[in-house]
Amino acid sequence: MPENITAEINEILYSGQLGYGKHGKIFEHKLQNFIGCDYILSVSSYNIAMLIVLSTLGLKENDEVIASPVSCLASNQPFAVKGLKVIWADINPETGSLCPDDVRSKITKKTKAIFHNHFCGYLGDIDAINSIGKEFGIPVVDDGIEAFASQYKSNKLGNVGTDVTVFSFQTVRLPNTIDGGAIIFKDKELYEKALLIRDYGIDRKKFRTVDGEINPACDIKLEGYAGLMSELNSFIGTKQMEDIERLLTLQKNNAETWNKKIAHFETIHSLKLTGDTIPNYWVYGTLCKNRPEAIENFKKNGFYATGVHINNNLYSIFQDKNSLKGVNQFMDQFVAIPSGWWLNNSDI
Repeated sequence: MPENITAEINEILYSGQLGYGKHGKIFEHKLQNFIGCDYILSVSSYNIAMLIVLSTLGLKENDEVIASPVSCLASNQPFAVKGLKVIWADINPETGSLCPDDVRSKITKKTKAIFHNHFCGYLGDIDAINSIGKEFGIPVVDDGIEAFASQYKSNKLGNVGTDVTVFSFQTVRLPNTIDGGAIIFKDKELYEKALLIRDYGIDRKKFRTVDGEINPACDIKLEGYAGLMSELNSFIGTKQMEDIERLLTLQKNNAETWNKKIAHFETIHSLKLTGDTIPNYWVYGTLCKNRPEAIENFKKNGFYATGVHINNNLYSIFQDKNSLKGVNQFMDQFVAIPSGWWLNNSDI
């Protein structure tokens, strides 16, 4: 580890300020500039990010939310924690993204939010889903757990007009803060509400008296979480952001090489892009006629291939095991192969 980095880490460890502070604000500022957004807050984990969103939107037990079962369990488990009723919408089997027509058909008077998962960094039809949310007065949340830096119409996710966007910075993501996440709000009022919820509902400007004691006149009106990102995690994030463009370029170059290789095969093709989108190529998505055989062949040739997730409508916790045609077709064919920054392009 470079000596200057070691010195900075030691400075944090012995500073007496391990919780959110200077480095947290710097990290948020770097994220803000990179994405092009106004209202962003870093958090201690993606799970906490989702819970903060649910609380900020005022979702209560038995409220209905529409979501994609083709996503990470981490995206959907918070719904069960809050006692929400998940209504699974079908997907486009060529893209892995929510089918707007099916989303529309699932809306009821009980629907309180639409969660738009962008599977493996491949963005869905953002305009269509956002338009449905606006038509029915329902907030839309872009679930960017795997989609940091993916682009829609030349804008990065988080700056595409959606009400709320959630990111994960867990160990396998970019940027990697070991654990952490971020939330972006389009609306300033929701952002300010979330700032309180992130920190137990506390307004720190009023929480203590001039002599440092807890102020009994400072009321707590909102539910809240221990959601602040530590200074050490924030520092790691700032260092990651200094190198983010190079890492993303490596992933894009790897994907372009896979495009050329895949073109020679009839039994496999790349995942279809939705409209004017550019994935972050966290993985390179493919659809294969014989998924088990394709996974085996890629592994024999030294490439770790995987289906990444299983469709969450199989889990009893969500109480909706309805079979969805697009989901079944997609899961029978989807295979992710490596295109991360760590992969040597010449190996492909």
